[in-house]
Amino acid sequence: MKRIINRALLTTHRLAINLVTYSEGHSVPRHLDMIESGRYYKLNFILIKAKQGGIFETEGVIFCLFNRIILFRPDLYDHSVSKIEKGKRVLLSFALHMPERSVI
Repeated sequence: MKRIINRALLTTHRLAINLVTYSEGHSVPRHLDMIESGRYYKLNFILIKAKQGGIFETEGVIFCLFNRIILFRPDLYDHSVSKIEKGKRVLLSFALHMPERSVI
């Protein structure tokens, strides 16, 4: 498998911010991000697009601007990234876990 550099910039119980670099030849197979309960959101800012390949695909998005800023639910919708044929892909990823509210 080709190398991924995942630099954690902030990690808390509910929020994670990562700078992720995917090298040439890498791909991400279709998957769901499993969580025990609650809702999970990801807001990805694609800082550097691969010159060829590295296309993000998902069954559903909440918001997408210029295929560079993407808000989606990785716990509900399958998502993947096609093989990076040329160049690298760099993204700033904000992951937010919203736990279930308890009813009193």
